[in-house]
This record gives sequence, C-alpha cells and structure tokens, in this order.
Amino acid sequence: MIRNNWRKEEIQEIYELPLLELVYQAATVHRTYNNTAEVQVCTLLSVKTGGCSEDCSYCPQAARYHTNVKVHPLMQTEEVLQYAEKAKLAGSTRFCMGAAWREVRDNRDFDRVLDMVKGVNAMGMEVCCTLGMLTESQAVKLADAGLYAYNHNLDTSPEFYTEIISTRTYDERLNTLGHVRRAGISVCCGGIIGLGETHEDRINMLQTLSTLPEHPESVPINALVRVKGTPLENNPKVDIWDMVRMIATARILMPKSMVRLSAGRAEMSIPEQAFCFMAGANSIFAGDKLLTTPNPSFEEDNAMFGLLGLNAMEAFRGAKLKAQSLEQV
Repeated sequence: MIRNNWRKEEIQEIYELPLLELVYQAATVHRTYNNTAEVQVCTLLSVKTGGCSEDCSYCPQAARYHTNVKVHPLMQTEEVLQYAEKAKLAGSTRFCMGAAWREVRDNRDFDRVLDMVKGVNAMGMEVCCTLGMLTESQAVKLADAGLYAYNHNLDTSPEFYTEIISTRTYDERLNTLGHVRRAGISVCCGGIIGLGETHEDRINMLQTLSTLPEHPESVPINALVRVKGTPLENNPKVDIWDMVRMIATARILMPKSMVRLSAGRAEMSIPEQAFCFMAGANSIFAGDKLLTTPNPSFEEDNAMFGLLGLNAMEAFRGAKLKAQSLEQV
C-alpha cells in the first residue's frame, strides 16, 4: 500500500532491521511494484559550472571555496544538444542539465535553458533540470517547454540542514518542490549521506520525503564525494552498508519511486552496486562526470549491466504506467 503518513517510529523500526532482513523486505516490495531487471539510465551535464553564491558545505561549485573547479558560463544550446545526442546513443533515456545557480532569474540565460529543454525533449528523451530555486511562473515556463522532471534535493533532515547550508532555508526548498508539482512536472528529490549527520537525521529526511503529498517520482540517494577545498573534505568515506540501508528503507517507504543510486558510485565495486540494486535501487547516472565529480563510464556500466542481467529502461515509462493506471480507474 502506498502511504504518505509514515510515522518516525515506523521508519526507525524499518531502518534498524537486521541488514539482510531489511534487504529482503525491500527486494520483496521492489519486485511487487517494479520490474527488477530494468534500471533507468540518466546522464547529468553541468551546463553552467562554478561561481555559485551558496555555501553548501559539500559542493565544490561554491565560489567561496578554493577547489579545482573552474567557472564556466552557460553553455550554448547546440553544444548541449550534441551532448544529449551522445548520451542517447550510449543508452541514456533521461538527460539532466545542472546549472550552479542559487535561483533561476528571468533573463536570457533562462530563455536559453528553455531552448535546451525543447531541443532535448524533441529527441524523445526525458529532460530534467536542476537550476536552484524556482518561482511558480518559471516552473510553468519549463513545463510548457517540455520539461519532464526537476531535481531539487532536500540534502538532509530539517534539524541538521543549518549545519551544512546557511544561504537557503529548508522551507525554500520545499516551496520550490511545490511549484514544480503544481506545474505538472515530475519531482526528483533526495539527499546526501556522509555530511556528518546522525542516523536519526537520515530517518527524519526519509520521513520528510515519504510524507510529501505525493512521493517524488525519483529519489536520489547520494554518498558524499569528498572534494579538497570544501569544508567536508576530511569526512570519512560513506560505508556501503549505510548506502544499502538507506536505499532499502527508501524503497519500502516509497514503493513506486525511482530510487537512484547517485553520487559516490565511482568508489563502489560491482558487488557493492549489485547489493544496492537488490535493495531497491533502479536508476543510475551514467557518464564519466556527475556535474564536476568522477562517475563510472558508459562502458563500465554496460559491462556491469551485462554481468547482472540488467536492462536500460525505456523513456517515459513512469508517465505511461501512470496513464495506464488512470485508464483502469
């Protein structure tokens, strides 16, 4: 049963199950609601890099941190569409464009992003953006251009949030999610582990996500990528079993959502990633870069898919399934 009224005590009980029992329960839920042989392959391109005014402690694109990330202005539409075409040929069905902005402004850059969205949509790919905060009218413009999904992560729990970000509030993040939802765009929203948060913070973040009026269609679970020059560069590496536990709990709480194995995958072995898929992950980012951090190549992922018997999911599968279920009502 799909629920949006999960209590913290219920989530904690699931999260603290013995690991193999938790994975078994999550795998059972996953098998009930999804095709476990299919994984959505997405590509994320940084279309505007660095120079961000935010102070997110994990992010190498913040202007105030001294990292190796070089500032690049917004790419030209034709160049972005060439990247999208290459991603499609390599097997990606969703193309996400990220811009290091605090918020979208109504200017020529936003007009160019709208053209990018139209171009990728015309290729038959699901097009996603992550551009920072949006107003309701901007969300409508993106929807009219053909945007399929918008990513705006909560990052962590409401209680721990101010420890890692001071330039944007938790409520502002939730407001953007509301604008996206009302515009008819699917929501991609998850978080990061390894920021220094407690297990309670992870449970609280999962409660926030799973008690939204509608579950996010996509829930990325990221492991912190420690980048030299950021305040979190010396944090310990995220334990793989913490990732598995988060993915499995998210799968049980949000059975139909795409649970995305996201940042940190470059440091995982194939057996470790296989455990994540077994626990309910059914989406990955492919390509050498994840915005500015390393990621496995298409070739490596294709080899892993062949070994594990996984197939790339077709585009717009979620929309088709939703339409079918509405027809049955």
